[in-house]
Amino acid sequence: MLRIIRAFWHDQRGLALILVSVMLPAIIGFSLLAIDMSRVNNLHNDLQKGADAFALAAAAELDGRTGSWARAERAMATLVANESNFSTAGRVGLTAGQPGGTQRCNSAGSISWCFLKAIPANDGTIITPTNQDTYLADSTPSVGEPQTRFIQVTVTPTGFAAIFPASFITAGASDSFNVGAVAVAGFNSGVCNYTPVFMCNPYEMVNGTNSAGGVTLEQAVASTAVRRRLIELRLVGNNAAYGPGNFGFLAPPDSVGNGAQGLAQTIATSTPLGCYSAEGVSTKTGQNNGPVQDAFNVRFGIRANGNAFNSAEYGPASNVRKGASTGGNGNGNDNGNGGGNQCPAYNQLTFNATGNMGLPRDATTPYMGGRMGDGDWNFSTYWSTNFGSTSYPSSWNTTKPTRYEVYKYEIANNLVGHASTGGEVGTPPSACLAPVTTIDRRLIYGAILNCQALQTAGNNLNGNSTNLPVEAFASFFLTEPVPGASQGGSVFVELVDITGRGGQGTLDNFLRDEPQLYR
Repeated sequence: MLRIIRAFWHDQRGLALILVSVMLPAIIGFSLLAIDMSRVNNLHNDLQKGADAFALAAAAELDGRTGSWARAERAMATLVANESNFSTAGRVGLTAGQPGGTQRCNSAGSISWCFLKAIPANDGTIITPTNQDTYLADSTPSVGEPQTRFIQVTVTPTGFAAIFPASFITAGASDSFNVGAVAVAGFNSGVCNYTPVFMCNPYEMVNGTNSAGGVTLEQAVASTAVRRRLIELRLVGNNAAYGPGNFGFLAPPDSVGNGAQGLAQTIATSTPLGCYSAEGVSTKTGQNNGPVQDAFNVRFGIRANGNAFNSAEYGPASNVRKGASTGGNGNGNDNGNGGGNQCPAYNQLTFNATGNMGLPRDATTPYMGGRMGDGDWNFSTYWSTNFGSTSYPSSWNTTKPTRYEVYKYEIANNLVGHASTGGEVGTPPSACLAPVTTIDRRLIYGAILNCQALQTAGNNLNGNSTNLPVEAFASFFLTEPVPGASQGGSVFVELVDITGRGGQGTLDNFLRDEPQLYR
């Protein structure tokens, strides 16, 4: 008997069963917790992915143009299909709707959203009723849509029921709670194949007014009468302040040399490589005006100093009519004594000779300190000098066209080769490089900066400034060649179009619009 008792005492068979029995409640508890954590994590992931998808779809429409709120709502309602699992309701589809696009904050289906003009710098800062005026776009769509840069999407919280009894840990604790998700996405716009030029916004508003008669940039693009105002763009001297109508240069691509000639090449070429983001650009200063003048003028079939731009990508526009004649036979089409592979040099041309007329300047310049015209240019004399009795659209008799419209009409109606009374034609001379027809060489493209506001904020535009926000990217029509530095070096242009807010869509081929998640 004693031996049996001793054997039983030392027998360890079945010990694991005892230990398992003791630990079984803890094992089951931890298993339930693991299952619950997996379920709630999957539910939150489903909701967050849904919020992200809604926000990105909407952000892609926030280009600042009229109707962007409605388009954002439509994108969320029609382009996104998601669902969530493991909520108390089981498998549930996440949906949006289109309540009209007139409210800066709204809700439909499974989500709510707000259109924002800015977001807090700190991710931990929550937009609340006390600080919302700082971040929400204006409640009036005509004002708020151009402001809108971001959208915040909130998925309606859904219930979750835990399997693990929370009351087992804490008396009175609930086994159910809600799970939600929030996403913020924005519209990041940029351009590629753009020339490294910036212009100080001629229509920049300061304290509710400007030197352009109170017209905004968007209003200028929308109005033919304002677009045809001739603008004189000028470089500024060292350490001088930049104001409306000044222009400068952006940092060219890294593959381009840092010198003045490298910058000029990126301006002169018909195949620029630069890409610039509306979030911020960098300026490049201290450049020589000479190569830059040449870079603009190759578009008019004017030879660069030293034949610097001598390959096909630097060819002239298909219409170079400029009211000039050379020393040869009086024909602006003549190569004169320039020789070489390019066209006459600037100093070999005589402008405003009898019978030759380029696109004239405005009659008066009442805006921007005398550097913006009134839009009243002498169309009738220009037309009769260059095209005689050739017909043109009758609407131009009541609404004067822009110079750019006339230039394009000449090309479209085979009038480029029509000789003026003095013998000038718009066709580049045979000694020039072949005209570039893939793009419009008389257009220059650049970033528009609100220079006054940037300088007030402490930015030195005379230095190599970085991360300067862009008001818009724009295209300008060169109306005449750029004279030498001794003559002021001014660039005379008409505004043609802008990207985004109020734009006409002619720059869409340059745009690289990317919606981006911010939080």
